[in-house]
Amino acid sequence: MADGTVRIDGTTLHLPGGVRVRFIRTLRLPETGTHQLPPGLGDFPIRRVEDYPHTAPEEMRARGGVMLPVYLREAMWLHFGGSLEPAALQVGVGKVCAVSGEPWSNRLSRKPQNYVVLPRQPWLDGINSGKGTVRQFVAVPLGLGATVEGQVTGEEVFGGVQLQSFPLNDTQLAVWREAERQRAARERNFGPVGGYGGPVPMPPPGAAPMPAPMAAPPGGAPLPPPAPGGSPMAFAAPGAAPAARAAVPPRAPAAMGLGVGGSMRQEVYQDTWPRGSWAEQPAGRVFVHLVTPPEWRRITGEAPPPSPVDRAAYTNAGLPWFDYYDQDGHDVEPADALGAVKPVGDWLGTDLDPWQPPAPGQIKPLGDAPGRPVQDGDW
Repeated sequence: MADGTVRIDGTTLHLPGGVRVRFIRTLRLPETGTHQLPPGLGDFPIRRVEDYPHTAPEEMRARGGVMLPVYLREAMWLHFGGSLEPAALQVGVGKVCAVSGEPWSNRLSRKPQNYVVLPRQPWLDGINSGKGTVRQFVAVPLGLGATVEGQVTGEEVFGGVQLQSFPLNDTQLAVWREAERQRAARERNFGPVGGYGGPVPMPPPGAAPMPAPMAAPPGGAPLPPPAPGGSPMAFAAPGAAPAARAAVPPRAPAAMGLGVGGSMRQEVYQDTWPRGSWAEQPAGRVFVHLVTPPEWRRITGEAPPPSPVDRAAYTNAGLPWFDYYDQDGHDVEPADALGAVKPVGDWLGTDLDPWQPPAPGQIKPLGDAPGRPVQDGDW
């Protein structure tokens, strides 16, 4: 893959440095309490903006990137499984860092950390708003002030999701690749080294001990393969009108951003690579536009994903929720700016979708081909 090239393969975004990102539909959590990880209910479809020069809004075309359809108050999480090599990935929501709460930057920062480390971080379900917890990503329209962007910056200009990848620098990457080559050679001699959820085979007597394998992301609260689930998820109609906000610059029709919903137990892991391990410049970036289902149909001519089943029906069917624990992981400090973000219910009002908590037996513990390039734009 050429430097800076971003591609779509099915529903997976491929960024330079072997980064793989999927956007997963999920159940929206209640905005009170702290919950287990909700299930994956299939992937959002994604399309290149440049493939629709006559129907995509001008502002969207100028920023380039890709688009996906979301319902009002629909929840999502980001899946990083399948990333091939270590990378630092910045995740922005309306060009506000979802990890640090700081403005979007073309530089990595450790204090505060403004990125997630792949493949160490298997997924990200929301903004880093508490110690050992995140608040769920929930789609809302721009112009109401309910987005993370609106609450942190005081204006809503960008919306969407921004991704930017930094590979290891050449020296560290060479060291890592050599270690991986040696590990692969040991696996050929002794058989597979563990694998997620499986035992680690012991080497024959007298052989050098095998290092622990790099943990492969399990897929972030998946349902059975090939993708986490495949059924739709819950959303709700808006409630009361939000408080008035200051006027914002003109935006593309039906532009959407991310606000926050309920809290869940999930860590954003600290970077444990030595300082100076990452490349100084990003290898690639992409702007992910969020559009309403009617706008998706107008732009692409395709039907949007079906509207969802409710959470009670999912839970009553006995389907799983997930609890992820990693004793070796260390959480980054919560971001003050993100901790103050109010959930979308404070802006749009509560809904009447009843919450059906999962039974203990439904909570599952979790442990440890490219397409055409996507055109970037000015953002």
